Amino acid sequence: MNQIRLYIDEDASRKSFVEALRKLNIDVISTPEANNRGIADTEQLIWARKNNRIIYTFNVGDFCRLHTIYMTERKKHSGIIVVPRQRYSVGEQLKGLQNLIESISSEEIKSQLIFLGTYI
Repeated sequence: MNQIRLYIDEDASRKSFVEALRKLNIDVISTPEANNRGIADTEQLIWARKNNRIIYTFNVGDFCRLHTIYMTERKKHSGIIVVPRQRYSVGEQLKGLQNLIESISSEEIKSQLIFLGTYI
């Protein structure tokens, strides 16, 4: 099973969170590290697909809308994980991501919109 590789969107990319993911041996890159600060969400989604990374974001509204557009137009993306801002603690987010990564492959998550709460 190919492990999920994360791309942490700008709104969720706290340095301490990214470092905690790395300590759990999760392959992760943040928007600032990818030099993609300030790029439109549509471009973030394209970058993630080109780099075989799943977007992790607090921006539920925009990415749910983008997912719907992609599905309507029969376009594919690499996967989107959304979590409502400040709904879960960092510890809960880490636990949810660990559970998700242990249960789904990078192939299975393609073109899927997943709410992290399902895995917490």
